[in-house]
Amino acid sequence: MNNTTPDHTPQQPADPDAPVLRPHVFDGIEEYDQKLPNWWLFTFYFAIAWFVIYWFLYYNLGQFQTDHERVTSQITAIQQTKARELEAMLAKLDDKVLWEWSRNTQITDQGAATYQKFCVVCHATDLSATLAGAKLPGLPLNDAEWKYGANPMDLFKLVQKGTPDKTQAIQMPPWEQTLSPGDIAKVVAFVLSHHKEPATTEAPRVSAN
Repeated sequence: MNNTTPDHTPQQPADPDAPVLRPHVFDGIEEYDQKLPNWWLFTFYFAIAWFVIYWFLYYNLGQFQTDHERVTSQITAIQQTKARELEAMLAKLDDKVLWEWSRNTQITDQGAATYQKFCVVCHATDLSATLAGAKLPGLPLNDAEWKYGANPMDLFKLVQKGTPDKTQAIQMPPWEQTLSPGDIAKVVAFVLSHHKEPATTEAPRVSAN
């Protein structure tokens, strides 16, 4: 009976460039005893180092953002830009400016395009709020009856903030989240172009003497 233990040392091939095989065989499968290539080892070590660096930067320094955080920050930036634009617009906007815009065909054409896209469903193409004799949800904009104020800035704020009377069954939504202040002003100018600017009379001056 032979009690010698098997030799587990790798078998060195006669050809130095040939792969080294382990001495054991499992189900006819031989195992190579080769050193991993340097490029594979460097890639593996780099992946480990990058994970540690990324984990530290993301969870401890907050250098990276998730997709949700990135989208949220972009939305916040857009809202801040619109708020600054609104502030700048309202600083110079008044009834006189809107009436002047209503006589500018370039501005009213732009307002008409926005009107056709967002407002025509409720107020109709001709601003009558009717379609083939049927009443549409909105109020007519081509008559002399203004429910929430007849001044241009009243109309601007109405489009911007929506119907002030929240008890009504049918309300106009606020468009400030969809349209920029400039777009709203151009829509108002388009509506005003269908009206005549009222004549203004200067109040008499009272002498101090």
